[in-house]
Amino acid sequence: MAQAQGWNRRVSAVAIILAATAIGPALPAADKPAVAAPAADRFTVGDFAVALRHDTQTLAKLSPSTDPAFDFVPSGRAGERQGDGFVQVGDVHLRFRVAEGAWRDYASASDHGHVRILPAGGPVLARAMLGDMLPITIERAWVREGGTLALRFTFVNRGTQPVEIGALGLPMVFDNIITDRTLEQAHAQASFADPYIGRDGGYVQVTRLNGKGPALLVLPERQTPLEAYRIIRLAGKAPAGDLFTDRTSREQTAEGFYDWMVASKGMTQAKDAGAPWNEPTGITLAPGAQRTVGVRFVAAPTIHAIEPTLAAQGRPLAIGIPGYVVPTDSPADLFVKARQAITGIAISPVDAMTLTRVAGPAGWARYRVAGKGWGRARVAITYADGSVQTVHYYVTKPLAQVSADLGRFATTRQWFDDARDPFHRAPAILSYDREADKILTQEQRVWIAGMSDEGGAGAWVAAMMKQLDHPDSVEVAKLERMVDETVLGKLQVADGPHAGGVKKSLFWYDPRTFAGYYDPATDWQAWTSWNAKQAGDLGRSYNYPHVAAGHWVLYRLARNHPGLVTRHDWRWYLGWAQKTTVAMIRDAPEYAQFGQMEGEVFLEILMDLKREGMTREATEVEALMKARADHWRTLAYPFGSEMAWDSTGQPEVYAWMRYFDHPKEAAITSEVILGYDPTIPHWGYNGNARRYWDFLYGGKVKRIERQLHHYGSALNAVPLFDAYRRDPADLHLLRVAYGGFMGGITNVDREGFASAAFHSEPDMMKWDAYSGDYGMGYFGHAYAAATYLVRHPVFGWLGFGGTATERDGAIDIVPHDGARSRLFVAPAGQWITLAAGKIASARYLPATQRIELTLDPATTSTPVARLSVEAPAGGVAWTPDRGTVERGATTIALGAAPTTITLAPR
Repeated sequence: MAQAQGWNRRVSAVAIILAATAIGPALPAADKPAVAAPAADRFTVGDFAVALRHDTQTLAKLSPSTDPAFDFVPSGRAGERQGDGFVQVGDVHLRFRVAEGAWRDYASASDHGHVRILPAGGPVLARAMLGDMLPITIERAWVREGGTLALRFTFVNRGTQPVEIGALGLPMVFDNIITDRTLEQAHAQASFADPYIGRDGGYVQVTRLNGKGPALLVLPERQTPLEAYRIIRLAGKAPAGDLFTDRTSREQTAEGFYDWMVASKGMTQAKDAGAPWNEPTGITLAPGAQRTVGVRFVAAPTIHAIEPTLAAQGRPLAIGIPGYVVPTDSPADLFVKARQAITGIAISPVDAMTLTRVAGPAGWARYRVAGKGWGRARVAITYADGSVQTVHYYVTKPLAQVSADLGRFATTRQWFDDARDPFHRAPAILSYDREADKILTQEQRVWIAGMSDEGGAGAWVAAMMKQLDHPDSVEVAKLERMVDETVLGKLQVADGPHAGGVKKSLFWYDPRTFAGYYDPATDWQAWTSWNAKQAGDLGRSYNYPHVAAGHWVLYRLARNHPGLVTRHDWRWYLGWAQKTTVAMIRDAPEYAQFGQMEGEVFLEILMDLKREGMTREATEVEALMKARADHWRTLAYPFGSEMAWDSTGQPEVYAWMRYFDHPKEAAITSEVILGYDPTIPHWGYNGNARRYWDFLYGGKVKRIERQLHHYGSALNAVPLFDAYRRDPADLHLLRVAYGGFMGGITNVDREGFASAAFHSEPDMMKWDAYSGDYGMGYFGHAYAAATYLVRHPVFGWLGFGGTATERDGAIDIVPHDGARSRLFVAPAGQWITLAAGKIASARYLPATQRIELTLDPATTSTPVARLSVEAPAGGVAWTPDRGTVERGATTIALGAAPTTITLAPR
């Protein structure tokens, strides 16, 4: 397999779709004239080497002293980004009005010629007066204070009437530009910024793509709340009248920059937009009054050290366990540490949840969080100094009910059984438009209506994965029909030299053959409207794990739940899972060299082939996968894809590095994931693996935008869970993983429709109306669903996915993770999984080194439990006190009453 060199060899579809959405890619570096960077004044402040442009006093360099070759700001593009219209850290966006007059906008980047340099000295590194906007004046100062760099703006009303500031934005311009960089260069040089939109408790963290330290924290000074976080749109493409823009291209290789919104009340809001994260506010300056806002730049030595650094800086710290998504049957905990006393707690909506103060560790306030309603909720914590910190939650139904709703919606509302369909897609589960409340039988991006690629396969993959932990006989029967009558022979090649190959779409554009079928209001001339030959192409590897997962789930059900699967036996489904795996390497080699979303399914298929004694088939798969893994070991960052940078392939890369015993490469992979997957007191950003371009491919609203809980959230949780089980002392891994695992459930609405992702921009703030590629994330959720029993040195016994109670020297845990088939007891290092059967409860007895496991009674399709125990950290797996070992697991007969077994070292 050939290594990808840079971005110029990427599939042309990327450039074409970006051009189609009027967000054009930047010119290759070789086609750009070299432009010298502007002159700058240089300083050393605390942990940073700092440079300020001599002419504008905007930030030109912010490098950690421990790694001076690295820069958090895009200094390498300073030559091409100088001049008016390019925003920098140190610029300001302002909307104000005098009395009740018309709003006026000011953007310092639009006319840097009005910057008037003022004398500086002592702790003040640089001062300037910005703009010419009487009656309001703005003075900017860069200050060295307490070993940190501070940026401050002072606004003064020099008129005779009140001035209202309706919007105040501080541009956060960090080097997230991947354009013209190889993967190695991007991981070494680029960063991603994540906001905690928590008002006075808020901050922005900037983490390097390689996951290494130091990380940058942008912290608020007094009266500088992070109220909202707004994209700075591309100049020339922004809505009419939007002056708060930037000239830097926004595309798949350049997410763009954001405004830290101190005030946002004066920003116009679409009528159908969702509620903002925080109540919008404004600032009123009486005649002669002034207001100073500012931020500080602080280094955290590692990503893991972000929270200790916040505490050391006197910032209020909020830690949600297991996170900020709260099912109504599974209370959570919120730990708060602050130098100021808490004087009030307010919840919005008031009936969304309750917070009850309970005993906590020294120095921490602990609250039991119980969900009562459904959807978004905001907790506002008021401190003695009047500052307010907000923590953002999402309340869901119990996870088992969420799963049931999703399965029912997919197999009824999204069930397509029209025998007259000219594309022969029936029976199928097709994509859905929630706004129109109808199945998408046609779409300009043909794959969305064609059952393949992520945007078209998402719905049926979600329905299939739902059966892994929650099989329903009626739903399984429909899925068997779909596989028999539509997937095999239509979507997937059923015989011949390409048996197992998967097509790109079962829908295409052919007006001659299907005259009158296509909606004339749709533009069918875009590259996305494939013809029959393009739709039938077998060369996109990312389609294969979707189909392989479908076969694999039906194999698991047939093998472990007698009577549920009736059309074929388990060997038939496992055989087709293996054929699909082999076909990916054979028919789609270009992208098969990269990690695939849901790629862990190939490892599961291999392990099941081995357990079933299908040695020839297992040997073939293992050899193919080893060739891929050997190739990845030659690369510093083997995380390529059809995109320039992606958060898709890392989970499968991690899985095979572990399987083939390459711990160093696996550790690099998990470290990289932490570079784009944060833990933040906000349900939308906590565990949210970065993605900002897939609305173009699978969403109803097509644009570059930070997506909250796209499928990457749950998929990237999978390797972090595994990494935690190997290092149970590292709670950060578990917190990030659980954030992504639970975040992927928020996409499911109260009836069971699952959205592709949440639109995070203030002008929308709602779920996309298309089901899109959600199912890939549900694969991760269903595959990783588990409960974790943890003992933390400060917080004590904790349950992630379950309720933990300590009494009489024993710790009881009741799982609420939805699946109830996997449990990790961290102090004992025991990973317990059930291919059949459910865990009703468990008890851990540290003194006697025992785990007592109580299983649900037998059902018609689950007469026995199939139990496996591993010790991922390299210890000895404990053995059950009963059962028969077969196929690498222990079979335990279940009865009419719950069954209790004991696990202990033997």
